[in-house]
Amino acid sequence: MAKQQINCFSKNSSLTDLTTTLAAIMNKTNIILGVDPGTQLMGFAILKVSGKTTQVLLMDVLKLTSHKDIYVRLEKIHSKIVELIKLYRPNTFAIEAPFFGKNVQSMLKLGRAQGVAIAAAIQGGLEVTEYSPKKVKQSVTGNGNADKDQVWKMLQRVLNIEEKPQYFDATDALAVAMCHYYQTSNALFSKTKALSGWDDFITKNPDRVK
Repeated sequence: MAKQQINCFSKNSSLTDLTTTLAAIMNKTNIILGVDPGTQLMGFAILKVSGKTTQVLLMDVLKLTSHKDIYVRLEKIHSKIVELIKLYRPNTFAIEAPFFGKNVQSMLKLGRAQGVAIAAAIQGGLEVTEYSPKKVKQSVTGNGNADKDQVWKMLQRVLNIEEKPQYFDATDALAVAMCHYYQTSNALFSKTKALSGWDDFITKNPDRVK
């Protein structure tokens, strides 16, 4: 389906209507599926966003170490993502991009795990967004070099979570979901500000807009 294009310079377009539409988008309920990919443990989290209210619906890990065959692990990853999509019906899928280290074999395995998870999300009709580990840390804590414990403590404070999960993979997945929430919220806010600025310009300069 082709995306509708809005011409802000048309006499018939209403900036007030556009602002109202953006406000409606910001206030509607969204479900974000966040994933921290891995071939031993895959972290996943479901974050519900209603306006400016956030609620953690799920935060856990998929343990894969009992399966020696890498292809069985990949199948389990795919099945889990499909299951989560069916159960929680998320609107969007956010995943942490692989960190490029010195161990080539580990990077290949991690890349496969990420690819399978993304394929399952696309199959489920979800919009996919990747975030680097540094971007996730920066969005959640304000420090791109924060350690995992610092990220968790910030999530704990912002989301009012009492119990600490056993694995950081789960909290990392939640951090990815929160990062996506922050990034999309900021983008919508910037659009609203831009529209307001144009509305003011029209009011002050009616003769310059035909």
